Amino acid sequence: MSHVWTQARRAARMNPSIIREILKVTEKPGILSMAGGLPSADTFPVDALKSACDRVLTQAPREALQYAASEGFAPLREWVAARVAALGMNVKPDQVLITSGSQQGLDLAAKILCDAGAPVAVETPTYLGALQAFTPFEPLFASLASDEEGPRPEAIAALPHDAPGTRFSYLLPNYQNPTGRVMGAQRRQDVVEASRRAGVPIVEDNPYGDLWFDAPPPAALSSLWPEGSLYMGSFSKVLTPGFRLGYVIAPTELYPKLLQAKQAADLHTPGFNQRVVYEVVKDGFLDQHIPVIRARYKANRDAMAAALRAHLPAGCEWQSPQGGMFFWIRLPAGLDAMALLPQAVDAGVAFVPGAAFYAQQPDPRTLRLSFVTLTPELIHEGVEKLGRVLHEALEPVAEHAP
Repeated sequence: MSHVWTQARRAARMNPSIIREILKVTEKPGILSMAGGLPSADTFPVDALKSACDRVLTQAPREALQYAASEGFAPLREWVAARVAALGMNVKPDQVLITSGSQQGLDLAAKILCDAGAPVAVETPTYLGALQAFTPFEPLFASLASDEEGPRPEAIAALPHDAPGTRFSYLLPNYQNPTGRVMGAQRRQDVVEASRRAGVPIVEDNPYGDLWFDAPPPAALSSLWPEGSLYMGSFSKVLTPGFRLGYVIAPTELYPKLLQAKQAADLHTPGFNQRVVYEVVKDGFLDQHIPVIRARYKANRDAMAAALRAHLPAGCEWQSPQGGMFFWIRLPAGLDAMALLPQAVDAGVAFVPGAAFYAQQPDPRTLRLSFVTLTPELIHEGVEKLGRVLHEALEPVAEHAP
């Protein structure tokens, strides 16, 4: 058979998302899935979106259905600039680029900032989708030593800055995916100071910042170093992911290149979607809607924490997250989460093995559980099933222990 197509080198570096692959398995009936990082569909404001669609198609149908500006719908960009002021950021609307989800922001940032062999720093562990976005551009990943508050400032201070120089650190300070951890106020100051001294800019990804349970997170990293930060936000977790609507806030020197990369990728994010979302959010809807999501997710967080305490074997380690959607579990020595996934699925429960979230030296003992898509009752049932699988797996480990 003749080979007509020669693929680019970067194509070989593209890999399927393990989470997407696991989600296919979890579609089997009867599986309690705590795998996908999906928001709860019960939180989608269907009625508000329906009436907004009707208003847009009544008031501005020709404009909404036509090609639109690559930068995004101007009123929505103004709304975003005003919204992030609450995070301590002083942003002009012309620094806001509307994207097809914050995932596109990661892709655009990689296109204009990554070179083959140039270092990019990431947390340990980090968001799998970011690794997928960056990898085709052949960066040299630097895994930042991290603790329960995120990356350690001394790890940032030690990043290589000789040519080609570390292009950026990719950081998720708020209820990080996958660990759920949050960076405290002092750690943020220290991380930004270390980044500034090292000359390593920050790509700050904040899809979960609104999903706090007891107290809002500290000010954005980007508020502490505006000229050295690229900030990404999303409507996926607070409205609906199906609209694929996010945004990048960029320093003025980077904005034109991001815009050019956006134009080459898709010309513009769907104008109809932008107008509908603006119609929903413009009068303060999120201030009523997000607290409802928080209350729901907090109850689920509490249910999962209680179930983990009741059913997981001794030697499992986790922290109860203060926001977001995830628990991060470390299993006892001798267990491998990836190897245990088939047994878990057979038992009727699914999770995401943690190894995929590491740029280097994966920890096979880790796994991620999402607590937002199941009811508290089903969370308890799912964790109980997982606990049984882990207890059974530990029996031979105990037999072989010296």
